[in-house]
Amino acid sequence: MKLGVNIDHVAVLREARQVNDPDILQALYVACESGANQITIHLREDRRHIQDIDVKSIIAFSKVPVNLECSINRDILDIVSAIQPHRATLVPEKREEVTTEGGLDVINHADATLYAIEQLHDALIPVSLFVDPTIEAMEKSKELGAEMVELHTGLFSNLFAMLNSSLPHSNYTIKELQLPRYELSDRLEQAVQDIKNSAIHANKLGLEVAAGHGLNYHNVHEMMKIEEIVELNIGQSIIARSVFSGLSDAVKEMKRLTTRND
Repeated sequence: MKLGVNIDHVAVLREARQVNDPDILQALYVACESGANQITIHLREDRRHIQDIDVKSIIAFSKVPVNLECSINRDILDIVSAIQPHRATLVPEKREEVTTEGGLDVINHADATLYAIEQLHDALIPVSLFVDPTIEAMEKSKELGAEMVELHTGLFSNLFAMLNSSLPHSNYTIKELQLPRYELSDRLEQAVQDIKNSAIHANKLGLEVAAGHGLNYHNVHEMMKIEEIVELNIGQSIIARSVFSGLSDAVKEMKRLTTRND
């Protein structure tokens, strides 16, 4: 399993004080040296964390491939095409959201997504689509010409946390998931099955399959059971763990949990 380490949250901390500390390039070096197979960053339209200069520097100095997440906004696509990351992952964006909630709607935004894919392909950039785990999304992603899909694991992660952590008793409880435990358990089982079915179908279509969003040290084992998933992109939980253990140990532990012993 390839581990993509998302270092956006290092930039979140930096931007909180508007100083170059912590240094995003130091985070890059530590993650690479600690076993990351890929660095993932998101150049958002509002530049809330990663900045244009960060993208250029990370691509220039990374010892591993860089996966650049971006919207289908044409100004953003022009920047990505010029910078040429190893891969671009197209994601939805809403200015008011804290983090990316839900996958790219490739069914209702097929024309705009196709335009984005073709522009990136013209720049010789492989494309992944960050989509919800549905059969329809897998088939549309293939039709549009993407090489890869990244399955949005947000619902799975939320259900897992509501069932297996203190989240329901915190200020961050998910109101729509305040359900009896038996119902949460049934929904969690279905969410895992949806991810598995989508991964299998995507694999049959010839798409590479990644997964990400909300994955952490407690729930990642469920994704490891799905052999069609070849890559996981994980960020917030690694950076959160690093506050207590240091970034190197946090990456190494996640790398251990995402290594398959075939």
